[in-house]
Amino acid sequence: MRVFVTGATGFVGFAVTQELMGAGHQVLGLARSEEGANALAASGAQVHRGDLEDLESLRRGAAATDGVIHCGFNHDFSKFAANCELDRQAIEALGSALAGSERPLIVTGGIGLIAPGRSATEEDRPPVEGSRQYPRVSEQTADLLAGRGVRTAVMRLPQVHDPVKQGFVSYLIAVAREKGVSAYVGDGSNRWAAVHRLDAAHLYRLALEKAASDKDGAVARYHAVGEEGVTAKEMAEAIGRGLKIPVVSMAPEQSMEHFGFLGNFAGLDMPATSALTQERLGWQPNGPGLIADLEEMFRTV
Repeated sequence: MRVFVTGATGFVGFAVTQELMGAGHQVLGLARSEEGANALAASGAQVHRGDLEDLESLRRGAAATDGVIHCGFNHDFSKFAANCELDRQAIEALGSALAGSERPLIVTGGIGLIAPGRSATEEDRPPVEGSRQYPRVSEQTADLLAGRGVRTAVMRLPQVHDPVKQGFVSYLIAVAREKGVSAYVGDGSNRWAAVHRLDAAHLYRLALEKAASDKDGAVARYHAVGEEGVTAKEMAEAIGRGLKIPVVSMAPEQSMEHFGFLGNFAGLDMPATSALTQERLGWQPNGPGLIADLEEMFRTV
């Protein structure tokens, strides 16, 4: 297949690009900058210049390929709601080029707020569109596109990590460096699901190949979860060891002041399972765990 990948120069998207090409697919990767375009070309991918705000460039990329994996997202959390709206528009633009063609579209969503307090499953639906607690509407947009004849699937991501980057945990590290303590909220028993970057990339490919051959019109939902839940205390302790700073418990009412925008998430219990995903796609995550990657990162800096 010739696959259009948005976010192809990003942390997850570049790994997806490499996974696809390693399996014999061709990749047309979206690149905003000259630096990103050069990196894609050097990796063996074809380059499509544009960005998520250039909806016509997205339509052209989707129209020129056999399927789309949408990994691109602006992670500037100071304007998260606006970026979620941009994501909706981008997905709709991609879908408009695929409608009625039976070519697949894999959309990326988050897993954290699907079912706080219990282990989320693939059969859980996202909160109502427009919720202040969950403004990202990638899944709801995928559902609408499915009703218009677009073969869609949703990839829900937890904390994606390798020894260089660890999702929201990277922000926790930055806060710990700044404040001189590695903190967790309350007793630190709240959990975050996690997956190694290469395991996530492999799952994207399996989902794309399944969607390309699947005649079912329903939206498939997959969980890229390698670890169901790593506790906040375990993460804080690993950061404390790595930075050689104290590890402390933070009262919930102090979390916003200490963690900044992450204060809304630091104390949340957000585990998830990938049992159905593994069963349906034969996916077996085998990369290092989140704590192992944190320890490797601190060994090499």
